[in-house]
Amino acid sequence: MKIVTIFLFLMLVPCFCLSQIKTGTFSDLEIQQKENPKPIIIHLYTSWCSVCKIEFFQLNKNKDLVKLINENFYFINFEVEKTKDKIYFQGKEFNYLSNGNSGIHELALALSKNKNQPVYPLWIILDENQNLIDYHEGQFKAKDLNEKLSDILNH
Repeated sequence: MKIVTIFLFLMLVPCFCLSQIKTGTFSDLEIQQKENPKPIIIHLYTSWCSVCKIEFFQLNKNKDLVKLINENFYFINFEVEKTKDKIYFQGKEFNYLSNGNSGIHELALALSKNKNQPVYPLWIILDENQNLIDYHEGQFKAKDLNEKLSDILNH
């Protein structure tokens, strides 16, 4: 019985993974934009943010939203306190700012309207020319994000 249960579990696991938002990196973005320009979604989060984790799980469960994002947008999932690499974005260099045991990436501060402490999750949506289309602090419900992104594509 244990073997059957394990087998069934292993068979079902790939089904749950099919609906995943494809994430990219800032370094890939410049090349991708030259080859195939698309709007960009930057999702800023931290590992300690429980709302961020719940939100991202909920968004990935929505197959229509995942398909919409994967087909029409570049998506960057940016962990602002653990990403320590230099990031080149919009012609500028951004570095990790260490503060003892923790820190934050300069790019998170540059993208946030709150320069002292960004609100997480933070959503930045840019057009294919990297102009700001939408700025959203806090949780984005799948239905609301789907509507927002559909409106962007239809304008």
